[in-house]
Amino acid sequence: MTKYSSEFKVKLVNEYFDGQISILGLSKKYGMPSKSPIYRWVHEAEANGLNYLIRQIL
Repeated sequence: MTKYSSEFKVKLVNEYFDGQISILGLSKKYGMPSKSPIYRWVHEAEANGLNYLIRQIL
């Protein structure tokens, strides 16, 4: 089982892509203990598209 849902991952990545908030800001906003997962999700989405984050857990 994954810790974060695909919907949550896509939501955070989209917020970051909108350019209004940093990765650190997102981790604080959502109470995440580390910014590392968000950083990884953003880079995966940049390299492979947002659908990659959804297909990863299917």
